[in-house]
Amino acid sequence: MITAVYAALLAVLFVVLSVAVIRQRRRLQVALGSGGHSALQRAMRVQANFAEYTPFVLLLLFLTEYSGLAGLWLHLLGALLLLGRLSHAYGVSQEPEPLKFRVIGMVLTFSVLLLSALAILVLYVSR
Repeated sequence: MITAVYAALLAVLFVVLSVAVIRQRRRLQVALGSGGHSALQRAMRVQANFAEYTPFVLLLLFLTEYSGLAGLWLHLLGALLLLGRLSHAYGVSQEPEPLKFRVIGMVLTFSVLLLSALAILVLYVSR
């Protein structure tokens, strides 16, 4: 159930990111694409990047939980993923972009992805 908590928190963040795209579209009167508007392009990429990475990392997090990883480690991985996605979303959505937030976000996301994969492999081999 630990993964479910982080999935729920990340779902709320996804809705917030989606609403940001919808608001930009309405404000700029753009139905498809970005219409050449940088702010809309940024909002779209923040949402898309979230949609590209978060489901797969959550799946790995769930599999680590299912494989028996201790709750403390699951909370650490979940919190790092949440912080990473928040940092990335904040950084990419800003103009001019403070690159450090984007980098921190991706480093945290990739770290959770790799650590979860490693944990699954270690737990599998140790059985």
